Amino acid sequence: MTTTRDDVTPGLDESRPSAVPDDVAAAEPSRAVTPRRQWLAPSTWLPPVWQERLGGWWLVARGAIVRVAAVIRPLGWVAIALAVILWFAAFAYGWDEALVGAAVVTVVIAVSIPFLFGRTAYEIGLDLTRTRVVVGERAVGGLTLTNATSRALLPSEVVLPVGSGRGVFDVPRLAAGETHEELFAIPTSTRGVLAVGPVSVLRGDPLGLFERTHDRRQAVDLFVHPRTNSLDGLSLGHLRDLEGLPVQQLERDDVSFHALREYQPGDDLRHVHWKSTARTGDVMVRQYEQTRRSHFVVGLSTTPDEYREPDEFELAISVAGSVGLRALRDSRVLDARVQRGALRADTGRRFLDALAGLEHSRPREGGVVSLAGAMATQTPDAAVAVIVTGSAVDAAALRQACARLPYGVRVLAVIADLRVDAPTLRRVADADVVTLGTLDQLPRAVRKVLS
Repeated sequence: MTTTRDDVTPGLDESRPSAVPDDVAAAEPSRAVTPRRQWLAPSTWLPPVWQERLGGWWLVARGAIVRVAAVIRPLGWVAIALAVILWFAAFAYGWDEALVGAAVVTVVIAVSIPFLFGRTAYEIGLDLTRTRVVVGERAVGGLTLTNATSRALLPSEVVLPVGSGRGVFDVPRLAAGETHEELFAIPTSTRGVLAVGPVSVLRGDPLGLFERTHDRRQAVDLFVHPRTNSLDGLSLGHLRDLEGLPVQQLERDDVSFHALREYQPGDDLRHVHWKSTARTGDVMVRQYEQTRRSHFVVGLSTTPDEYREPDEFELAISVAGSVGLRALRDSRVLDARVQRGALRADTGRRFLDALAGLEHSRPREGGVVSLAGAMATQTPDAAVAVIVTGSAVDAAALRQACARLPYGVRVLAVIADLRVDAPTLRRVADADVVTLGTLDQLPRAVRKVLS
């Protein structure tokens, strides 16, 4: 039999004998063409209808497993693992002691499970007398549970989460229509926003192996405001508001007189200059330069590297809150800013709410210099600017921050330093720099600046 060149596979040498057996060589083309059958994957051998059913069953089974696992407490997992180990040791090694221990643990688990069942259909009312308190005050509230069913409810426990902790209340047996009330007080030692609730009805065994909860009420936010000091008798920016600071924009009505011009339709007749009108024969009105209102800006640096300890940061927040509240009481336009942006400061309550949830900023968001730059960019028409920072800030950085604010703005920098026994005042460029050790020193320090 003659073999032509077209019958030879390219890349093979005819002169060399093949090391591959003939039966393997014959089977090689079919192995390359036909892929290996993945019989373990249901998508390759199950019909689409069964694939869909299998997926639905798996979702149901996974949900059931999650619900069952949520009921078991850590001590319950230990008991289950101990039972499994003892049963294995009893059957594998024939230990009678292990058999007795496995039976005892299994009975304990079986007896604890029925405690999870029972009706928990309470109508729960959660009431806080005040949702906003100051650090150190107690938030008082009440919890009311009513059996609105036609049957009696067995004793149970109610869990009230407060922040990272929780309170547990014992609820006695309630007859149909009966009501039980619990009063509680929440101590506040740190500033923050605490989530009170959701109230959960707890059912479990006396040993604490299993626990079942049902959320019956939405959570309520409790705002713990920072401490503030009332700056009575002080009014930063009041002088600037009376005199006004003229700018290039002209207005029909203001306090800074600029020039006279001819009357135009719509002008207020109260601004007619009658002497010039009589002299020229044309109606002449006064023209004014626009003056800035007392726009108050408070910049609070939240960079952790600028504070030596956490209490300095809390003091800085209290200083910023005290100054901002004084500005709002004086009907000033308040703009409060941190590294992450502006804080809501249209009212005193919202301003303190924003300070209550304030946290440290990230290092990449910049320090007091970046904060001053944002203040100058976002509020160029400010009359008074107050910068609050910590004692670890560099003197050069503080000077650069004060220099970034627009010219003509009265700048006050407040440094929180717990090592200071009495407030000190110094000048940095055109800014007044006050160093405080306690919040009570703020009114006296501000009086020094205004004197």
